[in-house]
Amino acid sequence: ASPMADEIVLLDFWLSPFAMRVRIALAEKGLEYESRAENVLNSSDLLFEMNPVQKQIPVLIHKSKPICESLIIVEYIDEVWKNKSPFLPCDPHQRAQARFWADFVEKKVYSLGRKMLASTGEAQEAAKKELISCFKLLEGELGEKPYFGGESFGLVDLALIPSYCWSLCFEECGMNMAGEFPKIFAWAERCMDRESVAKSVPDRHRVYAFLVELRKRLSTEH
Repeated sequence: ASPMADEIVLLDFWLSPFAMRVRIALAEKGLEYESRAENVLNSSDLLFEMNPVQKQIPVLIHKSKPICESLIIVEYIDEVWKNKSPFLPCDPHQRAQARFWADFVEKKVYSLGRKMLASTGEAQEAAKKELISCFKLLEGELGEKPYFGGESFGLVDLALIPSYCWSLCFEECGMNMAGEFPKIFAWAERCMDRESVAKSVPDRHRVYAFLVELRKRLSTEH
């Protein structure tokens, strides 16, 4: 192992979209690291020690020091290893815009997606409506650009692309992703063609099968 590998540890879980962001960021920078899978229902002592406040993954441990919260970790990686594929533009206004949209994705897309998948009836419809309007706004922001950051893959792309692995689950809830948001769908396919993304974001059929299985198990346990 290279000396770099000894320095970076990621407390990880394959299905966590937030851990996926960090895996993509590390891959974009070409960094070697040790991934330690956490059991989400039974967290390790290391996780409690490294993230005593939220006790959540992902946690990046660099030179024995923890960094928590996926978007903060991504910016940290960008600052420490700034010689290769920057995630943020140089222009302060463009940087602020990228942070604004990454924050929008953080606060809206993931919470609404989770809400929609976990609910039924009216609650599900309400979450779906709101999620559709979020994707419409994102589609407007993307416009004709290949990536949210323009020509280069950046912070907003990193923040949003893990949600693609849930797209079959979204479709099951009645969202026609490719039909309603063709630009976002084309963007997602473009991102998935990147090696860093392809190896960090699980196949959406695998995610869908996992969630179907989980739902079955939960329904038989009640």
